[in-house]
Formats: sequence, C-alpha cells, structure tokens
Amino acid sequence: MPDSSGFTSRSALSGYGLALIVLVLDQITKHWASASLAYRDPVAVTSWFDFMLAHNTGAAFSFLADAGGWQRWFFTVVTLVVSVVLVVWLSRLSRSQLWLSLGLGLILGGGLGNLWDRMALGYVVDFVSLHYRSWYWPAFNVADSAISMGAVLLIVDSFSPRKASPGETKGVADG
Repeated sequence: MPDSSGFTSRSALSGYGLALIVLVLDQITKHWASASLAYRDPVAVTSWFDFMLAHNTGAAFSFLADAGGWQRWFFTVVTLVVSVVLVVWLSRLSRSQLWLSLGLGLILGGGLGNLWDRMALGYVVDFVSLHYRSWYWPAFNVADSAISMGAVLLIVDSFSPRKASPGETKGVADG
C-alpha cells in the first residue's frame, strides 16, 4: 500500500499515472496526424472542426514562434522547471486532494507531451482546428487540451472547502 504522503502516495501516483496516459495518448495522436495529414491542408470533420497538421515553434497561440530559435530552449527549460515543481507538488498532496492531483497530472502530462515534441522535432505538432465561418482558433493538440482541462480542475479545486490536517487548528479569521 502506498504511503499517505511522498512520491509514492496515492495522490501522487494518481497524478503520475494520468500524466503518463496523457503523454502516451498525445504522442500517438501526433504520430497519426504527422503520418496521415498534409501540412496546413485541412480535412473537414464538421462545419466547425477540421484536422490540420501544423508545426508550432512557439508557445500557446504561436507566441514567439518567429523569434529565431532561442525560444525552443527557453520553453524547454521552463517546461522542465515547471514539471519538477509539479512532481514535488504531487508528492505533497494528501489523500483527500484527488481533484487537485488529477489537475496537476493533466498539466504535467500535457507539458511533457509538448516537451517531447520540442526536444525531438524542434516544434510542437498541432492538428485540431476549430473555427466559425472565417474565425479560426489556433490549432492545438491533446497535450494542450490536457493542460487546459488541468487548469480548470485547479480552479474548481480552489473553490472546494479544505479540511484541517491532523494537528492543524483553525485560526481566528477562519471562524
């Protein structure tokens, strides 16, 4: 049975497991997109959804995509630092913080999926394109979706009431 806290706690293992699932699913879908789609040639699925292969050398919404190459290493370092922080954060969660561990796991897996691309290819593979008439949302991938869902879970979790840990007392301001 896993410890109640630490790198092998139930919360940590739930987050790491979800991160691994996201990473594998992300890489499988990116491989499919790269092998099946022509670059920047949309394949309509519905009137508002296409598959379209794109390569993003920047960050979200192609931020710094045309910066000359240094951004690849900058985003790599940032992702590595954030990933270490997430792994440590996951190791410190209590058993009752399931939603937080799942949110962190989604963010970790998505970050690692895009990091893999950036390190191996020099760009991130995007292939999901949503649009309405002539308005197009920037193309994205499974990793980006996982990061977004993880952020939503972190926000939702921030509104949930917290139980005091053993030995912790309520302060005057807590009521």
